[in-house]
Amino acid sequence: MLTRNCLSLLLWVLFDGGLLTPLHPQPQQTLDAEPRENVVPVSGRRSSAQRVKRGWVWNQFFVLEEYMGSEPQYVGKLHSDLDKGVGTVKYTLSGDGAGTVFTIDETTGDIHAIRSLDREEKPFYTLRAQAVDVDTKKPLEPESEFIIKVQDINDNEPKFLDGPYVASVPEMSPVGAYVLQVKATDADDPTYGNSARVVYSILQGQPYFSIDPKTGVIRTALPNMDREVKEQYQVLIQAKDMGGQLGGLAGTTTVNITLTDVNDNPPRFPKSIFHLKVPESSHVGSAIGRIRAVDPDFGKNAEIEYSIVPGDGGNLFDITTDENTQEGVIKLKKPLDFETKKAYTFKVEASNLHLDHRFQSVGPFKDTATVKINVLDMDEPPVFSKPMYTMEVYEDTPVGTIIGAVTAQDLDAGSSSVR
Repeated sequence: MLTRNCLSLLLWVLFDGGLLTPLHPQPQQTLDAEPRENVVPVSGRRSSAQRVKRGWVWNQFFVLEEYMGSEPQYVGKLHSDLDKGVGTVKYTLSGDGAGTVFTIDETTGDIHAIRSLDREEKPFYTLRAQAVDVDTKKPLEPESEFIIKVQDINDNEPKFLDGPYVASVPEMSPVGAYVLQVKATDADDPTYGNSARVVYSILQGQPYFSIDPKTGVIRTALPNMDREVKEQYQVLIQAKDMGGQLGGLAGTTTVNITLTDVNDNPPRFPKSIFHLKVPESSHVGSAIGRIRAVDPDFGKNAEIEYSIVPGDGGNLFDITTDENTQEGVIKLKKPLDFETKKAYTFKVEASNLHLDHRFQSVGPFKDTATVKINVLDMDEPPVFSKPMYTMEVYEDTPVGTIIGAVTAQDLDAGSSSVR
């Protein structure tokens, strides 16, 4: 038996040793082959070495899926060239669906499908045909196998089996940057017409993103998309079969796209001068105040390093970064004395730790601000003029005699008398 797929829509039958031919073939169903010479061993009629013309030619059989007609669907007519039309030949059918899906008229050889078929459930049926002598019950030809193929109709919409999708793309990406590829599957026959030919389009999400209609690859469509302006996008994708033509079936899915952060923003102080008031009694190493620069970036791109710009006034102080709040914590390095110096002024610089060379042309990724510290006077105890006094007095000195004096001074501003 030789089988060849001439048309993807159709089914064919090749009978080996005998031939069934449709007497009334439909033009789209039938494709005849030329008869071929072959040695056919038929006991009692011709020797095995005798060359005769084959009795069977092959044809394509098919049945339309989802048929809803009131009458059984006609498939084709099988006929043996040994059948002279006098009722001496009986046709039988066996194999997949014989009697339950397909029936054959024993006298005429007409084949019908007696129920609606679904190609996605079973795309073809393999059957066997036999021509038998009515009187002797003996086969007139060897049993032959053929196939009835279920022809597809567009009864399945494309489906996104992996949706909804989640994707991300860096902010400020150039136009055409790859985001994600989506894929819809169509259960219809990809070899028949356009029933399974899917075309992709964007229903919601323009003008920010585009999609390749054939491959389903999503790309950025606008330059300079800024995460700090809009971070989340929901894109609605449609897949339509029939090549996107009118009447095609469609399925949709959503793609949630997040713009990931890049370091495209330098830190900036919200004001140029910070005022702090610090008691002169503050301990060395203690935190005396906090300042903060603002960076709209996220994560490591927003990490800030603070430093005191060398110069007058800053040598008594140090600054570190609070990793949790990204604030600059100012600490005292040396003791303060209100009576010695009442105010200090110095500059602080805030800069990013992780730079992105692509955005360095925007300008320096750092900023400076002035810190002014006013030292607060504390009510300190009076201070003696000496840490120790030595006095001599004679024995038997009368009570009330002055033997010496000690002095103490209140160093606070606006000092009061000392008792």
